[in-house]
Amino acid sequence: MIEQFLENIGLSQKESMVYMALLAVESSSVIDLAKKTDIKRTSIYPIIESLEKKGLVSEVEVGKKNEYRAEAPERLETYIKNEQARLNEQAKLLDEVIPRLKSVSRDQGERPVIKYYDGREGILSSISEYLGESEKGGDLYTVYPRDIIEETFTESELKKVRGNRRSKNVLVHSLYTYSKGSLDNDELSNRTQLSEDKEFPILCDIGVYEDKVRIYTLGKKLSAINIKNHDLAETLKSLIRLAILQVKGKK
Repeated sequence: MIEQFLENIGLSQKESMVYMALLAVESSSVIDLAKKTDIKRTSIYPIIESLEKKGLVSEVEVGKKNEYRAEAPERLETYIKNEQARLNEQAKLLDEVIPRLKSVSRDQGERPVIKYYDGREGILSSISEYLGESEKGGDLYTVYPRDIIEETFTESELKKVRGNRRSKNVLVHSLYTYSKGSLDNDELSNRTQLSEDKEFPILCDIGVYEDKVRIYTLGKKLSAINIKNHDLAETLKSLIRLAILQVKGKK
């Protein structure tokens, strides 16, 4: 328990071992510490140095030898307060540092964050997460086969999804296929119907919102993939917009 506490406040496992070993004695040499902790003597020196910087260990002269002594446990309170003050100072710099870190990330290429969901329930839970962390408003771009979606999900499930989107005031721009007729537009829905074509089938539900992409496979194996990546999202938005303009231009 004590060792875990020491590690939780910032000491390494070996630092905790050395500090505890020194607390048990008046003072100790590096050789004795190595024996008590089973840490190599060459490794003891940097550990001692780190503990000294933390104010938890000091060097003392015993006879003609230099040994090390643990400071009183009350010094842990000082150490924690110093760490808190240091972190508070760093927190003040976050507004300046975060944009710089983001620019470095963009220069090196953003690493996609990918989550996979299996089955019908997986798709439904992924939908909630897809819009759940987003602020209200914005544009959602989708491509989907309406017939397959109606065969896969109940009307109450689809109504819940639409309600979630509408509650966030998200405007959807969609390209869809549907054999039962066309779907009406409204203040939050800008729909473009695509004639079903065997050469260019639409079999998945794909959506792009902000920097997030969702892909739902709707065949025998239901699954969902959510991908968070700025470049991928922007590229797919462009492709969907181009497809919508192309379809509208033919009408």
